[in-house]
Formats: sequence, structure tokens, C-alpha cells
Amino acid sequence: MNQTEAHPDSGPVAIICGGGSLPLTVADAVRRRGRAVVLFPVHGWAESSAVAGYPHHWLRLGGLARFSRLARQEGCRDVVMIGNAIRPAIHELRFDWLTIRLLPTIFRIFRGGDNKLLSGVAKVMEEHGFRLIGAHELAPEILVAEGPLGLIKPTASHDRDIADGLRLISAISDFDVGQAAVVANNRVLAIEAAEGTDLMLDRIVALREEGRIRIPDNTGVLVKSPKPTQDRRFDLPSLGPRTVEKAARAKLAGIAVAAGETIIAEPLRVVEAADRARLFVVGVRRPGARP
Repeated sequence: MNQTEAHPDSGPVAIICGGGSLPLTVADAVRRRGRAVVLFPVHGWAESSAVAGYPHHWLRLGGLARFSRLARQEGCRDVVMIGNAIRPAIHELRFDWLTIRLLPTIFRIFRGGDNKLLSGVAKVMEEHGFRLIGAHELAPEILVAEGPLGLIKPTASHDRDIADGLRLISAISDFDVGQAAVVANNRVLAIEAAEGTDLMLDRIVALREEGRIRIPDNTGVLVKSPKPTQDRRFDLPSLGPRTVEKAARAKLAGIAVAAGETIIAEPLRVVEAADRARLFVVGVRRPGARP
């Protein structure tokens, strides 16, 4: 099935924006492919300077009625959710009239991991006439390709750590936790949970400084992969220059991400940062992944 058959709509794409550079990476890619975009940055997550160059409407958490009204006015049916987000507590939501009507559903989808929450939000939006799609479905070039991205390549020892990391992430998938782990010489050093990748890498730095991790510098691999049961329309793992900088500060040997299933922001800067730090960055095929 080609892209046009999968998504025949030619109207603007609504992009609900979290933090970081990924929303703009997606917006730029979609616009290069000839479709207009309208950004819906979320207060507390997105940055004002990041959305200034696009048509946009600010949202507050829980503002489903406002989004529905504005997205319809803009002619948007397709919706992409992308960017860094901190899972809110229910009391932090700013309930509008539509959200209040959906409170029983909202309470139910909050009882679970992030994948359950996001899938529940998607279902609610689809029931109101929108279509949630993955950013990569509209712009597949934002996905990491298989193979090394820079000058440095992993060794056979690194390949074993990468395989262990992928197997670990798959094994804990049923618990709907993180999408990343750090493995060094067949030893699991960290598993991503609610703190996210950056803070997990900060934890590696702290453990080194405390003497809790006594391994040589430039040892260990950050592995990122989606959970096998994950809804691919949103929350795919991501890679950007900041991830490389954090991995270098943690004195890791490199980063391995699931090829074709990881979104990359600012790829040129990623490669430059990796080569400068003498880190490898590689896309690897996850066992069992769809071709």
C-alpha cells in the first residue's frame, strides 16, 4: 500500500506538540512532502520559539473541546502527537466541558502505563472524528535507517550488548515501562522507567562518580527500541543530539536504536556530535520487527 492509499486526505495535518525539537522535525518533513501543517503546542511542554514559524494554537492539558473546534476550523482530520511530555496527574488537567463529559473514560485510561494512556487518548479523539496517525507514516524519512550513522562502528562485543538490550526491552514489554536500557559487558546497568532516557543517563554518570559502576571509560551501550506491543502511532523511541551528548557524558561506547522504528531529530547534528565524541550510533534490526 503506498502513502496516498494509506492516507488519502490532503488537508492540513494537526500536530500536537510536546517539548524538544521533534515536533518541528516532523512539521518540516510533512511540509516538504506538500502538506500543510497546523501546530497545537501544549502549555508546559512545548517552547514558544519552536512554533513561531508555523500556524499554531496553544492548548492546555484537558482542552479537548478547544482542540476539536480549532482543528475543524483549520480543516484538519489527520492528527500527529509528537514530542517530549511529562505524564500529568489527573488534577493537573484543565477540564473543559467535553473533557468533563469524558471523565469516566479518562479515569480508566490513566490506570496503566503510558502506552495504555496514549492509546486511550487516541481512541477518544477518533470517536470525535479525528484520525491519529504516526509521524513516520507521513514522513518515513524521519526514521533511523539500518547501519552506522557516523564514522565509528560497534565491535562484536558491543553487538552482544546490543542484542542483550533488545531482548531485555522486549522481555519487560508487558509492564509498559521504558524503551531504553544501558548494557555493558553483558551486565545491565540501567533500565529506563518514568524518568526518561536523559535522566537514566544522568544516573549512569552519578553511579560512575559514586564508584558503584567500575568499568573503563567508553564502555557500555545505550539501546533504544519500541516495546513489541506498543502502538506505533505515537511514542516511538527518539534520538537527537542531546541523547548523544548525554551518552558521551556517561562515558558509553555508543548508542544502538531500532532501525525503522526510531525517530531521529537533527540527524546531521547527531552524526557530528557522535563523531566528535568518538561514539558509535547505529540502527539495528529488532528481532521480530516488521520488514
